[in-house]
Amino acid sequence: MSKTSNPSRLDMNASSENDSSISGRSDRSLRVSKNARKKSEAGDPFVLALNYLSTVEEGTPWKGNDALERHMAAVERVALGQGLPPEAISVLLDFALSLRIRGTLCVRVLKILIPASVVPQDAVILGVSWLCVGKMAVSAQAMFLRWVLTVFDLIDAKDQLRAIYGFIFSFLTEQSLCPYVCHLLYLLTRKESVRPYRVRRLLELQKMGRQPFLMHLLALYKVFSPELVTLSFPSNMKGGFKNHNSTWKAALSTVQRRNNVQVTSDLHLTFGLKQRPVSKKRKLNSHLTVPAVRSVPLRVSSSKKALPLEQVWAFPQLLENLDRIELPAQMGSMLGSSLALHYMDCLRDNSAFLRLNFWLGHALHEEFLFRREAGSQNMEEATRFLNTLISTQRLLQEGFSGTEVFLFRFLRVWDGSLLRPQVLALLSDIPVVPSSRIDLLLFEPLMQLFFTSSLFFKCSVIECLNSMLLKWLTWHSVYALEDGLDISVSSQTPVNMTLSGLMDSVVELVQFVGRIATIGLQLEGYHTLLLSFTLDFYQTVCDMYLKYDLPLVLMPPTGVFYPALLATSPVCVDQLCQIMYRYRTNLVSAKRQERQTEKPFHISRKTYRQFNQYVVSIVSCLWNSRAFQPDTGVELGEDLLAGSKVPEPWSSFSLVRHPAFLSYAVDFHQKCWPERKELELNSIKGGRRWEWYAEFLFCQGFQGVKEFVQSSFSRRSSVEDAEPTSSS
Repeated sequence: MSKTSNPSRLDMNASSENDSSISGRSDRSLRVSKNARKKSEAGDPFVLALNYLSTVEEGTPWKGNDALERHMAAVERVALGQGLPPEAISVLLDFALSLRIRGTLCVRVLKILIPASVVPQDAVILGVSWLCVGKMAVSAQAMFLRWVLTVFDLIDAKDQLRAIYGFIFSFLTEQSLCPYVCHLLYLLTRKESVRPYRVRRLLELQKMGRQPFLMHLLALYKVFSPELVTLSFPSNMKGGFKNHNSTWKAALSTVQRRNNVQVTSDLHLTFGLKQRPVSKKRKLNSHLTVPAVRSVPLRVSSSKKALPLEQVWAFPQLLENLDRIELPAQMGSMLGSSLALHYMDCLRDNSAFLRLNFWLGHALHEEFLFRREAGSQNMEEATRFLNTLISTQRLLQEGFSGTEVFLFRFLRVWDGSLLRPQVLALLSDIPVVPSSRIDLLLFEPLMQLFFTSSLFFKCSVIECLNSMLLKWLTWHSVYALEDGLDISVSSQTPVNMTLSGLMDSVVELVQFVGRIATIGLQLEGYHTLLLSFTLDFYQTVCDMYLKYDLPLVLMPPTGVFYPALLATSPVCVDQLCQIMYRYRTNLVSAKRQERQTEKPFHISRKTYRQFNQYVVSIVSCLWNSRAFQPDTGVELGEDLLAGSKVPEPWSSFSLVRHPAFLSYAVDFHQKCWPERKELELNSIKGGRRWEWYAEFLFCQGFQGVKEFVQSSFSRRSSVEDAEPTSSS
């Protein structure tokens, strides 16, 4: 038995020795690797430079200091090549702002602070503390604040920054720093940040001069505490914060492309491929995308109560935590999240709308740059971004003011073809424009494009304006107030307007469409497609009173009515009859309402007279075969009619001989007299055959003709009976 046990004991000892030897070799390899890494780091110029800059003593000379210049060059190579890691940013920021080696190096270091990933919050806090010391020049302080604004969405947390909100607020007294401090406060402000003494201080500064950056910060304060801010702010307030990232723009773009990473911020939205200063000419940005939802990048939320929005995965979870949701640091990410949009729609958070509008104003107006030579990939990114914005506005049922301001400026440089569907879709979502500004902002640029573009562009513009009018009328019918009218869907983008103000804008829009449609039809040879889109617009206009409760009746111009009446398309003629029937219904109802209510609205005699003239023209042409006769609307001389050599020209546009219905008349004739070889259309007009023919047309689906005929030949349908006795 001992013989059998000894070999086993020997094997175990051998195994133990082998394990020990393997472990020893592993430890030695780790030590060797660690020592090699230390030697490598010790010989790395970048690491040596950071060690030097972190330990350099105050008062060290900088002129003729070769070691300092060598280390600065090493840092610049890494910063501009691959970006700086977080620990390097902390070291360099402390070195620059402490002014240990003169102030000239401060600006040089700030210019190369290009983060490779994120910026430590502690480094920014340290920088703010150096501002409080007061050693730096004002220009260097301003540059530091500009850098913080540029990398704001790369800061890994914001809780400590919000904790020193009061310290940052104290720098508002410095005139040169005020724009940047207001911008930073705008990004950091929460409800608990708004205090009466801060409101009073901002109002005092505002009295010295109405600066847009102060107004925007006050507007945000008013959102959180409207009882503290009594100022009223214009709805079309221009962007108060400028883009401050020009110093770091090209370098950040290069670093992002080289690292092939997408940083969680809006920097990839705003940094293009061009390394020269951006010109005023619009060019297409190559990085126009919606960032990911993230509240505090790379860290767990510092607040135990708050729930970051990116941690909400389902709608029930959203409903359970509505009072705990923490909005993302990058508001642009809200566009790409359906849950985030539902959150905004449920709570109607004013601060969220303000921040999102600011982000859109930056992304669209300042950095949505267009150029003809843009590649297909850039166009796809821009198309996806705009489609996302369109779907967002449709879900929220309102347009953003940032989009509106951008569109009005972009229309003046737009060629009418670049991203046409998206631009027109965004344009159709804009809220009501005051009549005093609508011509300059909207009509003039659209008119230039309309008359110089193709038929299909003309149709697209008419369709866009029809959709715009529909939204205006819908908003009015849903959100009209007793004493006034708030035409916006919510108070996020207020356009407070009286009813008369809304009506003035609608009148301007309808008259504008009438003008361009009249000329456009002439230019396009009265093309059926353009005529159809124009009639679709007036299909909306004719029902403004009954369908949308807007006390307004506007008739189409003669340049639209008569081309539709004499059109070769039966669909257009039928649609015109449908429109005139709806006009009649609205006018009769309006007159009845005017007689019954204490606050009547008056329709001018001119409107009734124009309607009656149009009715006479339709009846004379289609029913009575008296076209071009006196008092029928379109009167032609006997010589001109004779020169046309058309037999019985007055009956050429009756329901039998009208070019739009001629094929139906022939079909009806063949069904009534199949044995006849000659076509005698006049035989349809006699006796009951005329009524049968009318019924035959009604059965073909011409509902508009049917409604018009039945209403116009009723004894009780005369609008003339309802016509007012005095002009209004």
